[in-house]
Amino acid sequence: MSQQPVVFTRRSFLEGLNLSVGGLALGLVPTVSAEAAAPGVKSAPELRPNVFVHVAADGLVTIVCHRSEMGQGIRSSMPVVVADELGADMARVKVVQAVGDAVYGDQNTDGSSSIRGVFQDLRRTGATARTMLVAAAAKRWKVKPEACEAREHAVYLRDGQRSLGFGELVADAVKLPVPKAEAVQLRPLSELRRVGSELPLLDGPAYVTGKAVFGADVKLPGMLIAVVARPPVVGGKVARFDATRALAIPGVKQVLELPPPHRPYLFQGWGGVAVLAENTWAAMRGRQALDITWENGPNESYDSEKYRVALLESVRAPGKPARSVGDVDKALASAARVVEAEYYAPHLSHAPMEPPVALARVAGGVCEVWAATQHPQAARTEAAKTAGLPEDKVTVNVTLLGGGFGRKSKADFVAEAVFLAKTAGVPVRVQWTREDDIRHDYYHSASAQKLSAGLDAQGKPTAWLHRTSFPAIRSTFSEDVTGPVARDLNQGVLDLALDIPNVRAEMGEALAKVRIGWLRSVNNIFHAYAVGSFMDELAHARGVDPRDNLLEVIGPARKVSVAELGVTTLPNYGAPVEAHPVDAGRLRRVIERVTEMSGWNERAKNGRTLGLAAHRSFLSYVGVVVSMTKDAVGKARVDEAWVVVDAGLVVNPDRVRSQMEGSVIFGMSLAMYGSITMKEGATEQSNFRDYRLVRIADAPRAIHVDIVRSEEAPGGVGEPGVPPVAPAIVNAIFALTGIRVRELPIIRTVPV
Repeated sequence: MSQQPVVFTRRSFLEGLNLSVGGLALGLVPTVSAEAAAPGVKSAPELRPNVFVHVAADGLVTIVCHRSEMGQGIRSSMPVVVADELGADMARVKVVQAVGDAVYGDQNTDGSSSIRGVFQDLRRTGATARTMLVAAAAKRWKVKPEACEAREHAVYLRDGQRSLGFGELVADAVKLPVPKAEAVQLRPLSELRRVGSELPLLDGPAYVTGKAVFGADVKLPGMLIAVVARPPVVGGKVARFDATRALAIPGVKQVLELPPPHRPYLFQGWGGVAVLAENTWAAMRGRQALDITWENGPNESYDSEKYRVALLESVRAPGKPARSVGDVDKALASAARVVEAEYYAPHLSHAPMEPPVALARVAGGVCEVWAATQHPQAARTEAAKTAGLPEDKVTVNVTLLGGGFGRKSKADFVAEAVFLAKTAGVPVRVQWTREDDIRHDYYHSASAQKLSAGLDAQGKPTAWLHRTSFPAIRSTFSEDVTGPVARDLNQGVLDLALDIPNVRAEMGEALAKVRIGWLRSVNNIFHAYAVGSFMDELAHARGVDPRDNLLEVIGPARKVSVAELGVTTLPNYGAPVEAHPVDAGRLRRVIERVTEMSGWNERAKNGRTLGLAAHRSFLSYVGVVVSMTKDAVGKARVDEAWVVVDAGLVVNPDRVRSQMEGSVIFGMSLAMYGSITMKEGATEQSNFRDYRLVRIADAPRAIHVDIVRSEEAPGGVGEPGVPPVAPAIVNAIFALTGIRVRELPIIRTVPV
């Protein structure tokens, strides 16, 4: 397919009645021909039963992908689900990227929800078109629809004697009523021919040939490039500035001040002064030449080391209960032994390889945006607000994303582009640099945690107390947030399967001093690190093999009830607990398989030091084992890694395998090096020289991935692989060196 930037025409997809079904708005439209819509103009009929599927008279099937492609292969997976249900040949399918519009349902490519959230609804979009094509063929042949089947881009009589291609049936199909969603019958899973097979990467050729269009690749006539000097402290603003020297730089055309944000910060721009130029280099030079005095505001006192101390003090005192079973205080008081440990994890930056970028044009009462965005509808809302236009006058075109990890679901960079385009009167592309990206991020929460376990005289756990404190993401959206609430502990605390009679989880207060945002796997990152590390500490305190301890503490295979978890409700990643229960059996299975795959029982004989961790997140289960060695200069390094993932029904195994491999590298970066620190309110890090990522020399020599074959409802994939990586590494470091890493990044404690 063409990779040139296209303004996707919504009109043909958005006309008519929109019916919401599950996570998708099927947006049923009248199935009229183009000739009927435009009298006097002869044109071939087109079947458009919903906004996601379009069948042309020549047989070409167009499928709309409503989620953003950022390397996870969603454009190679979602359309296949629709095509398989339809019975289409992917060689005759064109995939079109949706613009930001509520007609497509939830478009936020976040929360590992693109497949798990709308799998059945995607199938219905294809099944609706199939039902109409089959009905048209049956009517022509004067048989019942049950006598027909759709496959290989045609409808066949089941006796195999006759067939009609999809294109041949369009003229008749458009005359039929669109069936209601609940009346459409889905195929048996066994008939989805490509789902679960090794699928080609749709955009792969464009990636390797340089034809792929990312945010910074879109160009408009007369556009200017803007870089912004933003306040060093969140909530700060410009006190004064002098643009004289900046305007003297060749190529610089305008210098404009952006409005400062107000609390809550939401997706507003950060404020500051923008330099608009003919090219990026001139804009960057112009920014360097600006003379700005900043008013830093109330967050100027933010100091990471003082904040770390405050968080640890918070978890040393009783907090607000979020989960409670039995009498933890009594059990701890009567325990033969109490094992305790504190853990700390710092702020983290998303650091996608492509920094944020957006291009906007505001003219003639309409606004057009081209952006590398994970959340097109939020971008559209923010663009409309900034431009002072109704949303139906705003179009957000989604380019390919060079990574995202949650950063690009925030629309602040889109708001900047729209404001500058409107003010300057020309199209403007706002280009963030790496330094901008590191210093002005929506940071992942810093956290402190304290875990305590009571053991009886036989060494069996009888009590478990988990205290956690961190600035909540909700602080970005509300001014009165003083710390986490129970639903913030959904990720790795409330849904932790424990076969222990007395369990309590508590929350401590923590005020946010920066913009807090979700990062790949969100609160699971620090919760899994603490729980997975403490499980290993508990095993050694008991004198039990870490795997055996983990399986014992999780308990027997069972569906863990809400009552057993000690909560009244479980947010459960937006899914009903009945459909996606906390399944201790699935968690046990990934532990058993990953330890078998890594040769856990033979590790001493083979001279290997292995670390183990497992975690449930986004409705999937992942077990990780890593092998640690020391290099020639005594640095600890990850030598090999094994991952087992149970994500339920898998659509695209190749992409799942890639996501797990990427999760190991991503998790290693966070665990070994990741740290954002503040001094006098400003971020101390600025680029990869001081916000280090895992490089080729650091990478394991092998990452082995095993995918559990399952027909359970699909779970998430993009995020669940990350949480167990850090605890597996620190547990392996303990096995190698005897040193416990209770504060991240690891490099603060052990040379890596």
